Amino acid sequence: MPDPDMPDPELTSVERTALYKSLGNPLRRRILDHLGRRGEANSTVLAKELGESSGTTSYHLRKLAEQRLIEEIPEKSGGRERWWRALPFSHTTPDPATMTPEEYAAAEGVAILKIEMDTELYLRAHKEYTGPEGWTQVQRSGNWMTKDELLDFVREYRALLDRYGHSREDAPAGARPVHLRFYAVPDTVGEWESESTGP
Repeated sequence: MPDPDMPDPELTSVERTALYKSLGNPLRRRILDHLGRRGEANSTVLAKELGESSGTTSYHLRKLAEQRLIEEIPEKSGGRERWWRALPFSHTTPDPATMTPEEYAAAEGVAILKIEMDTELYLRAHKEYTGPEGWTQVQRSGNWMTKDELLDFVREYRALLDRYGHSREDAPAGARPVHLRFYAVPDTVGEWESESTGP
């Protein structure tokens, strides 16, 4: 599923701020998630699935289209019935130090929403884990790495995603949408210095 977390670095600060505000809206994230899993939908289908009015879903679909996160399907649309699909989206997280205060606040809203979503996934993973051969996998680890080694690891992780992952259209029989999350967080300088140098 496309995960439009952060905008392309070529966008301006104003454009990124508008995009963050859009992505920080819980209903719009649910719409994007639905389109990512199902491939396409119209406002009526989304209203029924998400428990909203068709007027509300239609409004948010138009806003997502303005941000180029979704596009209309011309061959299925006719009259007042418009069908939509998600667009692929490449994203790079800008350095927060380069953001304006408004952009940072909007990006923070996206981060908070993502943390809430990831927390739900984390709880589900532990509840649904059935062993090392099951659909749900849980892995936690720690290690010592240089910064260059960490960046190499991240590049290889992305290569693995490209190697084993499929788009919805190209997925083989038996494939299911799988949520993957990756975090790499170094200890603070004080913590590792005290451990390595001793008293």
